[in-house]
Amino acid sequence: MPKTENARFPANRRVVSLVYDGLCTFEFGITAEIFGLARPEAGPDWYQFKSVSLEDQVLNACGGLTVAATGTETDLHQAGTIIVPGWRGPDEPVPDQICNALVRAHEGGARIVSICGGAYVLAAAGLLNGRRATTHWRFAEGLVQRYPAIKIDANCLYIDEGDILTSAGSSAGIDLCLHIVRSDFGTELANTVARRLVMYSHRQGGQSQFIERPVPLRREADRLSSILDHILANLHYPHTISSLARHAGMSERTFQRRFHALTSLPPLKWIQRERLEQARILLETNSAVPDDIARVTGLGSAENLRLQFGRHYGVSPVIYRNRFAQRPEIGQALAKHTGQSSSNTDFLVD
Repeated sequence: MPKTENARFPANRRVVSLVYDGLCTFEFGITAEIFGLARPEAGPDWYQFKSVSLEDQVLNACGGLTVAATGTETDLHQAGTIIVPGWRGPDEPVPDQICNALVRAHEGGARIVSICGGAYVLAAAGLLNGRRATTHWRFAEGLVQRYPAIKIDANCLYIDEGDILTSAGSSAGIDLCLHIVRSDFGTELANTVARRLVMYSHRQGGQSQFIERPVPLRREADRLSSILDHILANLHYPHTISSLARHAGMSERTFQRRFHALTSLPPLKWIQRERLEQARILLETNSAVPDDIARVTGLGSAENLRLQFGRHYGVSPVIYRNRFAQRPEIGQALAKHTGQSSSNTDFLVD
């Protein structure tokens, strides 16, 4: 697989997950699942994964397991990405050996990642000073009090600072790891990994950790499912509250109340989010010009696409496409592996 400008760390595919006594089993399992399993569809340049312990003792993990690391400290210092999957407790001190090793690796160019309480380890090493970071919401206040130099944002699923990445609770760790795959290998391969995990292919890091109603009431979901399908199939339509309420067979007031209860967003904001999400997917997987993408997603014009996309994602559509556009060689490999077409040109129809 040749180098491309889309890959942030194209020269070093070595990934190390730090293991420690009291290891958070699920958080470590995330790293092993995403980076440690063979991915034939990725070709020969997929990640090289090892676990490394810096503690000279028998390691016990949550759930009564005994852990034996597969790598050495040398592997850690040769890694392009080092992940700290949780920590044994917010009040548990982090050994100097771990802090020093992480600092040395970071100075050597490694990308350092934390999942959930692993942020305490990065904080103890001084790697988060002056930076934005996140962790599980129940750890956030304690982290702020202990390390006031860190700009904690407990509302995010994950934060990517380039060379330092942090995530919230366990499921947010999956989101962050998939985000890393997307950054390194592109959208198509990240989507393949997500499908094997039966996960969303992409959740924005700025999405809130809190969900107002994780499971909607069945009667509301049944009543509104057809209108959601209608909107998604017709994003290019100029939807209004009045037209949607008529389609749902409700008064405008009742429709808005029930829609918000189901999605946690007002109808027009939800539609705008879905339009931008579809535009994002097209920018990743399609070579269509911005005007055509704006037209089929209902955003109207390339100018409005640039404005709304920048507000929502924090980057312009051009920069986003340059960073995340599917690499042809990966798309072709996936098509061969799955027997599916690697293009999305069929979406752009009149």
